[in-house]
Amino acid sequence: MGTGEPESPPAAEKKGAEEEDDDFGYRLFPDRNKKPQSFLVRSLFTFHNKCQLMLRLTLETNPYARLLLEALKQSGCTVFNDRHFSCENCDGCVSGGFDAATSQIVLCQNNIRQQSHMNRVVTHELIHAFDHCRAHVDWFKNVKHLACSEIRAANLSGDCTLLNEIARFKFGLKGHHQTCVRDRAIRSILAVRKVSKETAEKAVDEVFDACFNDLEPFGRIPHSKADAKRAYRDFQNRDRYTANL
Repeated sequence: MGTGEPESPPAAEKKGAEEEDDDFGYRLFPDRNKKPQSFLVRSLFTFHNKCQLMLRLTLETNPYARLLLEALKQSGCTVFNDRHFSCENCDGCVSGGFDAATSQIVLCQNNIRQQSHMNRVVTHELIHAFDHCRAHVDWFKNVKHLACSEIRAANLSGDCTLLNEIARFKFGLKGHHQTCVRDRAIRSILAVRKVSKETAEKAVDEVFDACFNDLEPFGRIPHSKADAKRAYRDFQNRDRYTANL
């Protein structure tokens, strides 16, 4: 299970923990193993309806999400709302995750309260879905593969925009974006894998340059919604050019 936006860093595992049984982060998503609740129960006693409404607004209006949905469709992986998204209650330290075993994005309805947060989480997880579609990602056994997708998700989803970093009381000048991407990729790996911090850092560092510079399908790092709109327009024009060849 890949994860997006861990709210607080998990405690570093002791050396050798990577050799223990790994639940691949499913402990953070307890509803994955439960019988689905009835529509009435979900409507009356959970944040399910609000989550669904915010998700629909993201998919219909957010340029990051719209670009990724179109890129997934062109890659042969059309995304359907009811099939590929699930609003569930999660552990308090995560906002969402990508379940590679079911090709489903989990949105943590108890932790996502604002539309801007929903936009960012959906984008982050759609990047994982795009990587899952276009490449043979070994999510469960190859930590470098996981690290690469986490780097790309942190880099391209808006996780590390200046405003988000200011909201986290983190400030920096030269190279701060790269530092943020690296740190968040490491945090995400530690949230879902029983590996040491040293192992996570090594995996991220070994693939960082290649994965940080892999900007598909955006073609640029979208530092704002305006950047994402331009990237979406360029992506559509690129498709039209290719179709006319």
